[in-house]
Amino acid sequence: MRRKLFAAVLALVAATGLTACGSADDPNVLKVGTEGTYSPFSYQEGGQLTGYDVDVVKAVADKLGRKVEFVQTPWDAIFAGLESKRFDLVANQVTVNPDRAQKYSLSDPYTTSEGVIVTRADNNALTSLASLNGKTCAQSSTSNWSKVAAGAGCKVEGVEGFVQAIQLLKNGRVDATVNDTLAVGEYTKQHGSDSVKVAGKTGETSQQAFAARKDSQELVDQVNKALAELRADGTLAKISDKYFGTDVSK
Repeated sequence: MRRKLFAAVLALVAATGLTACGSADDPNVLKVGTEGTYSPFSYQEGGQLTGYDVDVVKAVADKLGRKVEFVQTPWDAIFAGLESKRFDLVANQVTVNPDRAQKYSLSDPYTTSEGVIVTRADNNALTSLASLNGKTCAQSSTSNWSKVAAGAGCKVEGVEGFVQAIQLLKNGRVDATVNDTLAVGEYTKQHGSDSVKVAGKTGETSQQAFAARKDSQELVDQVNKALAELRADGTLAKISDKYFGTDVSK
């Protein structure tokens, strides 16, 4: 009886195309994890996901002959989602650093930028990383900028993303936030600089890349080839100019 039941189960699996390893996934689809709340890199506009990272990864997928399926995920859960195979690639301004290079397969960089310190507009006391010692900074807990703030002696107040960090700053609940100059520039362009300002620079230039699992080096090699082609044909510069008015892909 048990053998007959087992055989029936096998027949059902074969008939429905189900397998334990999830072969129902379409190999022509590239699943990409992104926040969707981090303007101008990945955000919603008119009900559609858009942004610099979104456009770049779409262009990469087009070179690979694959369609993109975005999986919106909070930043602090995005690497867990990658590791659990919810998606194949993270496209969300992943800063290249030794820890990440050890844990993940990182693509060639497609963004270069610098870090800045943001305070309320009426705060003239915080002008450098050293001045953050003993203060409170709102940061996404697992972000590179959180490590920079903590390394300067700032107590980190965990938030889900940059928008929430700015809100806590404006409400006077934190003293500062450290983030990418491109994200800060986009915020002040959209919302003005009456309430917050760039008070100083971190002194660090950072590069951002796509992240994949360590067992996905073949995919990263393909992505790197696509990025090289997009850089050579001017596509990366065109996408960059669309969002920043300059080429940040160099």
